[in-house]
Amino acid sequence: MSDTRTRQNVFDLGDPWAAPILWYARAVKAMKARPLAEPTSWNFFGAIHGIWRDLWDHYGLTDPAEPDPDATLTRTFLNQCQHQSWYFLPWHRGYLLALEEVLRAEIKAQNGPHESWALPYWNYFGEGQNLLPPAFHSPDWPDGTGDNPLFVAQRWGVMGGQTPFDVGSATDLKPMQDPVYTGPGGGVSTGFGGPSTGFNWNGGNNGGCESAPHNTVHGLVGGRDPDGGLFQGGPLLGLMSTPISAALDPVFYLHHCNIDRLWESWNRFPADKPKADLSDFTNPNNLDWLDGPESLGQRGFAMPKPDGSPWPYTPKMMRKLADLGYDYDDLTPGAAAPVLVAAETRMRTLGMAERAGGAGMADRNKSEMVGASDEGLSLSGSAAQRTTVRTDPAARARMADSRDPGTRSAPDRVFLNLENITGLDDATLFHVFLGPAGGDEAAQHKAGTVSLFGVRQASAPDAEHAGSGLNAALEITEIVDLLHLQGGFTAEALSVRLVPLDPVPEAGRIHIGRVSIHRQHE
Repeated sequence: MSDTRTRQNVFDLGDPWAAPILWYARAVKAMKARPLAEPTSWNFFGAIHGIWRDLWDHYGLTDPAEPDPDATLTRTFLNQCQHQSWYFLPWHRGYLLALEEVLRAEIKAQNGPHESWALPYWNYFGEGQNLLPPAFHSPDWPDGTGDNPLFVAQRWGVMGGQTPFDVGSATDLKPMQDPVYTGPGGGVSTGFGGPSTGFNWNGGNNGGCESAPHNTVHGLVGGRDPDGGLFQGGPLLGLMSTPISAALDPVFYLHHCNIDRLWESWNRFPADKPKADLSDFTNPNNLDWLDGPESLGQRGFAMPKPDGSPWPYTPKMMRKLADLGYDYDDLTPGAAAPVLVAAETRMRTLGMAERAGGAGMADRNKSEMVGASDEGLSLSGSAAQRTTVRTDPAARARMADSRDPGTRSAPDRVFLNLENITGLDDATLFHVFLGPAGGDEAAQHKAGTVSLFGVRQASAPDAEHAGSGLNAALEITEIVDLLHLQGGFTAEALSVRLVPLDPVPEAGRIHIGRVSIHRQHE
C-alpha cells in the first residue's frame, strides 16, 4: 500500500452516523447478503475467528439448511483465532487488515471512498466513551428505516446498550506497564503479549493485554440472556461473550482495533518511557514468533482476499504499521495522562530510589510458588466465595527480603493465580480481593477482575488442552508492597474473596481448581 490510512476514534467522528460508520454499515450489509460458504461473506469471516453453528442457527443468523464451507475452505480458514498465545496480537492484526480489504471492495462497488476508508476504533477508556457507540445500538438506519446491519439483539452485558458504565471498575490498562512482550510464565507474568505457544485456539494462560482489557470488554458487551435462557447445558450467551460467535457482532472489530491500537501504543507511546533493557516494549525477535506456527510444522495463518483466494501471513509481517499502510489518530492509551512504568514508582515507595528506573528488572525471570489453597472452589449466584492461601515461611521471607532497601536485588513481582478454571459460562466476570486471613474484609485489597471469555471451549475434554480450562494471573505486587510497608509480609495465610459482577447461573458450572501465589524473582 502506498498511502497511509488513519483509523479514527469512533466517538471523535462528529456524528453517530458519520461517513466512516455509514460506509461500514453499507459494506457489512453487502457481506451479510452472501451465504456462509462464500469466503467474503460476513458469516464466513465470523467463522474464521470461531464457529458454533448450533448457536448461530438458534439465533437465526444462519439457516440450518445452509451448507457449511467445504472441507478445503474449512482447513484453510475456519476456527483460526489465537487466544492464550503470543500470537494473539499479530493474528488479530492480520484479521482486521483482511476484513478491511473486503469491506473496501464493497465500498468501491458502491462508489464510496474506498481508498481512504479505514475501520474506526472504540476507546472505552476515553472520557464519555464508556458506552456502546450509538449507531450500533439502534435497529434503524439514520433515516429511521429498519434493518441496521450494525445492530445486534444479543448484546446483554452492561456495556451492550446506551447506559454509561464505569469501565475502570472492571478492567484497566496495567498491562501497558509491563515492559516485556512474553514473560516467563509458570505462575508469574506472561508479559504484555502472551505466553510462548504454538498454534493455540483456546485454553491456557492469557497475556496481559488479552486478559485486560480484551477479555473483560467482550463479557461486558455480550453478557448472557437476561431471561435465564439455556443452550446445550449452559447459559445462553450474547454474541460477544464467546470466541465462537463474537466476530459476528460488528462492534467486535472496533473493539479489536482498540486492542491493536494499544499494542502500537505499548511499542511507541510515550517515546521517553523508562527502559531497563533495549528489548523493553519491543516485539519478540524469536524466530518461532516471527515465522509463526507454520515454521513449527503446525497450521499457518491465512485470510481471504476480496477475490476469495488465501492471503498467508506471519507475525513478522505484522510488526510495523507503516509497512501495512495504516496508523491511528491517537496512541494515548486512555483519557488520562500517559501510562508510566510501575517499577520505578514501586522501588521509590519501598525506599530503593538508588535502583529506581528499572535497574535489574529485566533479569527477574524465575518463578517460585509462595503458597496455595488446599482445595478448589465453585462460583455460582451472587454471593462472594472465599478460600485461604497458606504461605510457605521460607518463600515468604525471600519475598520480603527482596523489598529490603539494603538488598541488591530488584523487588519481586508477585502474582495471584486462579488455576484450571472450567465451566460453560463465558460471560462470567468476578472481582478478586486479597488480605490477611481473619482480617476485616472491608480492608481487603482488590487484586483485579477476571473474565472467563473462552472458558467453554477451554473446558471441552476433546480440546487441545484436554479440558484443563483457563488460568488467570493477577499481579498483586502493589498489594504485597503495601502489606510489607505496614509491618512486613508476615501472614501465614491470606484470604481470597471472589465477588461476581452479576449473579452466575448454576448452569455455568464454574469451578476453579486451585488458588496460588507465585513470586517472580532474579
